[in-house]
Amino acid sequence: MIASVSYTNRTLFSLCVVAVFGLIGCSAPNSADSNQTQAATTPPEISTPAVPTARSIQMDGSSTVFPISEAIAKEYRKSKGERALPINIEFSGTTGGFRKFCAGETDISNASRPILKEEMAACNQQGVRYIELPVAFDALTIAVNPQNTWAKDVTVAELKKAWEPAAQGKITTWKQIRDSYPDRPLKLYGAGQDSGTFDYFNEVTNGNANASRTDYTASENDNELVAGVSQDINALGYFGFSYFEDNQDQLKALAVDYGKGQGAVLPSREAVEKATYRPFARPLFIYINVAAIQQKPELQEFVLFYVRNAKRVSEAAQFIPLPDAGYRLSELHFYRGKVGTVFEGIPQPDVTIEELLRKQATF
Repeated sequence: MIASVSYTNRTLFSLCVVAVFGLIGCSAPNSADSNQTQAATTPPEISTPAVPTARSIQMDGSSTVFPISEAIAKEYRKSKGERALPINIEFSGTTGGFRKFCAGETDISNASRPILKEEMAACNQQGVRYIELPVAFDALTIAVNPQNTWAKDVTVAELKKAWEPAAQGKITTWKQIRDSYPDRPLKLYGAGQDSGTFDYFNEVTNGNANASRTDYTASENDNELVAGVSQDINALGYFGFSYFEDNQDQLKALAVDYGKGQGAVLPSREAVEKATYRPFARPLFIYINVAAIQQKPELQEFVLFYVRNAKRVSEAAQFIPLPDAGYRLSELHFYRGKVGTVFEGIPQPDVTIEELLRKQATF
């Protein structure tokens, strides 16, 4: 069966009424769905679940999700005034963030990919139970310097040729990627190994989240990657869509050809919503420590504020918001205390908005 927790000062009835309009029911979860949840429906027998003790809200994780969380935290503090609990937000990458989250060092983990099995095991070992909430979509962008006149598009197969481990020290020029490209040095810029963007890009491109050459300029900070690509005419890099949108005058996006007959498609909100920008459209998440919710009533209030404002804020921050039904589902899951993940702890790249909503609706 699916594990759940209850919250104070709310009734499920009101959310059920809202949920009807999203075509989702409020019946008890089916035990057949247990393979979508955390490994155990009850935490291991430890004296106290790991949870930050400071009277503040601690967030860490994805640099991609950071702009959304930072903007919402700023609005929340403004709305609460002096009554607002301090909110500390850092970004050490999705993987680095989960490392802290599962050790009980943070209340919320920002993530640009779903939690993985090894991270689920680490959380379970420390008694950290979590609620997974999608907050927006991103279009992972393949970018070059605007002075690059030869590259306008790229195939996934060509990206693999450039980034796979076997390319290290061997694929060093643009001409080796595509024969029509000039014989110029190839300078690569990409996410560091603690980044969820690193995991996602390599899973999609190379078939394994950890399979990447290492002789490139790496950073968990997308701003550093943007700076590198914008200053290097020979650069080829990847990072979140919002960082491209905020720096369009310094960058050029490449259209991506998935090899499925649709041709090359540039990243855009419309392309993500229509599921034509593939395979680099991806959902973004926040994960909330259940014990922290129970110990810090302010955290419950902040998460509800987050979900209710995520559509407007994510859109303003150049992300692709979920449909209204997606946010209704997130709020309902939070009210019902739906512990676990719908992704089973395994990489599932190229999930469309429609597929994400279907997974959430049957959770």
